Amino acid sequence: MKKVKELLLLPVYWLSFLMPRDKKLWVVGSTFGNRWADNGRYFFLYLAQHQKDNVTAVWITRKKEIAAFLTAQGYKAYYVRSLKGIWTCLRAKVYVYDNYTKDICFFTSGGAIHINLWHGSGNKKTNYDNKFDYLRHPRSRWEAIKNYPISMTNEKPVDYVIATSPMMQKIFMSAFRLEESHVIINGYPRNDVLFEKTSNSYEIANVNTETEQSVLNRMQAVKREGNKVLVYMPTFRASETKFFDVMDLVAFNEFLRKEKLFFFTKLHPKSKVKAKFEEIQYSNIININSDVDPYTFLKEVDVLVTDYSSIYSDYLLLDRPSVLFPFDFEEYSKDTRECYFSYEEYMPEIKVYTMDELMTAIMAVLKEDTGARGRHELRDKIFETPDGNSCERLFGRIKEIGRI
Repeated sequence: MKKVKELLLLPVYWLSFLMPRDKKLWVVGSTFGNRWADNGRYFFLYLAQHQKDNVTAVWITRKKEIAAFLTAQGYKAYYVRSLKGIWTCLRAKVYVYDNYTKDICFFTSGGAIHINLWHGSGNKKTNYDNKFDYLRHPRSRWEAIKNYPISMTNEKPVDYVIATSPMMQKIFMSAFRLEESHVIINGYPRNDVLFEKTSNSYEIANVNTETEQSVLNRMQAVKREGNKVLVYMPTFRASETKFFDVMDLVAFNEFLRKEKLFFFTKLHPKSKVKAKFEEIQYSNIININSDVDPYTFLKEVDVLVTDYSSIYSDYLLLDRPSVLFPFDFEEYSKDTRECYFSYEEYMPEIKVYTMDELMTAIMAVLKEDTGARGRHELRDKIFETPDGNSCERLFGRIKEIGRI
């Protein structure tokens, strides 16, 4: 029924091209409209706090509670199916999002300028480069027909996509099938908050939810007590369930307690094991709600534990050690994603495959950080301008595109 509904709404999309649009009205959204997070969040805050005299920024969401939360904080935010939400989407000239137009509303977006901030500069093949993406690479004619309504509401070649460096620009040109002029080299807005500000920088005042503030407070509290903060942030995939096969959480928690370490777990919103992680109850293993934006707490993290996730790329900007835990590398490579570069060479950190190796590696990197040189080399390839001024540059670039 959802796919039929999308086909029936296509005339609305065609008619939306006829709407006169306001160049100074910009709508922003994230994660299919379901989260207050990621690049969209931080670019919206920058616009609302630093460019309010030049443009009107409105957050569009599919969750009424997010709209109510931001409205209470003094920001413009509308539920997408409300009259104000629909009208604003029809009138806005600029759409900014970090997945697809449906982060805001595809059916009202005809004639708008679409700026896709995307949500990661990593090693995993994505979109058209990912042969396991059956939406873009259907295995049969029936699969292509069945997925047609969804593919209609995904990215169009006229959109602009953000890439963080010339290397990533080439990758995204292939992944999104875009010309070079439509892949803008710019830093990610979400990373601006990771940098220490100078007299020439702008400060983005973050707007944390109650849950996010609680997580941040907890991390800061355990650090004041002399503990180290570790965060486990894996990418989502079918084989992530293997985590519970390789981990003895009772023994691992005892290790953490003895070494004065806290292991926070933060899963991808699409993870299929979220419910199982939410059941974990140990003194030094703490699960974070998957909808929490990680850039609210990333600066508190002493060691990142991940696998293939692009969160590793952003963590490079803090120049702190990571431990890679690809316990399912064989399964992942065969049926989930391929890599653009050799996994062993691309991520210059200790890689472990068992719990014992994980514990040994954590203690090793806390004692001596041996991966700094490799991280610096990779950081310079991924980020052309790692200086914390990405929002400002992006705003100027969009103004040029829209002749605003």
